[in-house]
Amino acid sequence: MAKLTETLAYAKLKEHKKSLDNVRISKLFELDPKRIDDFTFEFNDFLFDFSKNLINRQTLNLLIELAEEQKLPEKIEQMFNGEKLNFTEHRAVLHIALRNIENRTIKVDGWDVMPKVNSVLLKMRNFTEMIHNGFWRGFRGDRITDIVHIGIGGSDLGPRLVCDALEPYRKPNINVHFVSNVDGRDIQKVLNNLNPFRTLFIIASKSFTTQETLINANTAKEWFLRNTNASEKDISKHFVAISTNEEACRKFGIPPENMFHFWNWVGGRFSLWSAIGLVIALYIGFENFESLLEGAFLVDKHFRNTPLHQNIPVLMGLLSVWYNNFWNFNSQAIIPYDLNLRLLPDYLQQLIMESNGKRIDKEGNVVNYPTSPIIWGKVGTDCQHSFFQLLHQGTQIVPIDFLAPVEPFHSLDNHHNVLISNLIAQSEALMQGKSKEEAEIELDSTNLDPLDKIELLPHKVFPGNRPSTTIFYRRLSPKTLGSLLAFYEHRVFVEGIIWNINSFDQWGVELGKQLAKKVLQYIESKKIDDTVNPSTRKLIEYYLKNRKM
Repeated sequence: MAKLTETLAYAKLKEHKKSLDNVRISKLFELDPKRIDDFTFEFNDFLFDFSKNLINRQTLNLLIELAEEQKLPEKIEQMFNGEKLNFTEHRAVLHIALRNIENRTIKVDGWDVMPKVNSVLLKMRNFTEMIHNGFWRGFRGDRITDIVHIGIGGSDLGPRLVCDALEPYRKPNINVHFVSNVDGRDIQKVLNNLNPFRTLFIIASKSFTTQETLINANTAKEWFLRNTNASEKDISKHFVAISTNEEACRKFGIPPENMFHFWNWVGGRFSLWSAIGLVIALYIGFENFESLLEGAFLVDKHFRNTPLHQNIPVLMGLLSVWYNNFWNFNSQAIIPYDLNLRLLPDYLQQLIMESNGKRIDKEGNVVNYPTSPIIWGKVGTDCQHSFFQLLHQGTQIVPIDFLAPVEPFHSLDNHHNVLISNLIAQSEALMQGKSKEEAEIELDSTNLDPLDKIELLPHKVFPGNRPSTTIFYRRLSPKTLGSLLAFYEHRVFVEGIIWNINSFDQWGVELGKQLAKKVLQYIESKKIDDTVNPSTRKLIEYYLKNRKM
């Protein structure tokens, strides 16, 4: 595979982009009466409207040409066939196996992974039903009512998002809590409101060595023992682990039968479909967890089998490349007009930026082009009153994904009509803007002094021509959410292939962790090495001097 900038399609796209430099999106609708048909796609309960983007049919054709030149169809097949696309760690990329509900054989190193996947799913189902039916109880015989999920990064963001988004589907008398931050206030706030006899802790760490997760897990264990007078053997009734490290779990007090396994071909940020999703199953029921898997599976089939021109995740990924590498729009906003998806921007920050925030290509060379855009966002309509000023009139152009349900969970129709009208209006306003002539007409209808009108005029102009994609879904069900998240997962895959990088490792998170261990040694020993940077030394000394310990 070639560097992006060395492909034939890249040169064609650079030249083609010039033809759109001075073309307005609104004009593209006039030039192509069938534009709305060509750039909107329906998938089950979804509508994707790509028509308000800076593209035409030629753009799409050239982007597809780029995808083919970078061998995207072949790479998709390689992923689904268990080939080791995560080349730095020599691992397959098989989150798709976790939701392979048709049970198609998928082999890694000659072995079908599906029997193990199905075994863990069965164990999750049985455990979930025991909790819900009251067959699994605390050591004193109390029913479990509160689940505390302790993890960080991919072991936290996915389950946290899904549980928050699907709160209307929660099982009666089951509450979930999430602890991720090593800041003691995080776990303290959760523990302060719990009955230890009714609490189950899920420790989610593939290696069972993650610093933040282990310190929180040990704090939870100490709290449990201190507040119950339980013995070490009683821990097994209140702690389970999602991990691959059986020995470390045993040492903590969690027996093998309380362990739920997953595998090194499951990346953390792609793991909510695995045993990491146990808390989801406990919260919404295993039947709804299966619906979540089904929604993702349907998108997997679409991604694998649909021609590139109609392939929704492919179009999402190619649009990202188009803006990032040809227009220099290096950030993207995710704006859900759905309070149930308020955590989606946080989740997508990790999914997209940890996957594709890379500067080294598959040949080990530094790339000479941007890779992942910066992902940010917030729930609408709140953000209309914060950063939308920048989106409409700022100097930086930010492509946006708008998302909203047609049917909300509440019954306040007037609220939902206003919400959706705001979403549609924002996408229209970003595209159309307001010309100087339109602003003049608007000002002429006021009673302002003529000189004030002249001074105010430039501030009332909106440049417009700012791209956005709108994603409607009928209702945020488990199945719908599963599909939505899978669309974005496969978008990440497409981007990584086009940029010729590894989307499935995360070496960039390691250095800070390594240095933090050294700094902690200095703090605990109160002895600072002479080789320490003067700034680091000053910070440690200030902390030690002023910390009351």
